[in-house]
Amino acid sequence: MPRTATVTRDTTETKVAVTLDLDGTGTYRVATGIGFLDHMLEQLSRHSLIDLDVSVEGDLHIDAHHTTEDSGIAIGEAVRRALGDRRGITRYGDALVPMDETLTRVALDISGRPYLVWKTAFSQPRLGEMDTELFKEWFAAFAGAAGITLHVETLYGVNNHHIVESCFKGLARALRTAVALDPRKADSVPSTKGTLG
Repeated sequence: MPRTATVTRDTTETKVAVTLDLDGTGTYRVATGIGFLDHMLEQLSRHSLIDLDVSVEGDLHIDAHHTTEDSGIAIGEAVRRALGDRRGITRYGDALVPMDETLTRVALDISGRPYLVWKTAFSQPRLGEMDTELFKEWFAAFAGAAGITLHVETLYGVNNHHIVESCFKGLARALRTAVALDPRKADSVPSTKGTLG
């Protein structure tokens, strides 16, 4: 069965369309109207091997908040839908990602119980046209919509670009492991409860 999903989110603030394939090759087409966010979502696709097509028309004349949050919601929902009943998945994933002077740890559980632990800080208010406080909002929106318990911790780092990029690459690598199918248990949900969620 193909593990794909398409999600559209249409509000007075944004129009979002997402299509993804969990078993892809990391090909992407991303257009959010925010250059830095595009760059991060491209990293997410490339390093998770999830094919990702994202298009957002947002109220950027106000600020980048709604576009950032709603893209996280739509991508997270698409991941949740593509996973189906989560039968056969590895479920857990983690990654330790260095980027020059920065080191970030990401761990996640596709548990059906959304939760975000965010231990990452920035020393400047903006990267490009994007407020750095919005990165936490994206991760929270993604975790909530995907039903993922997600821990992101930058252990150390100085360069703000490196810090946030290591967070997205860490998410990508952890997600790549967690969504992978375990051939030894392809017929069962990885929980003693018999369900995730």
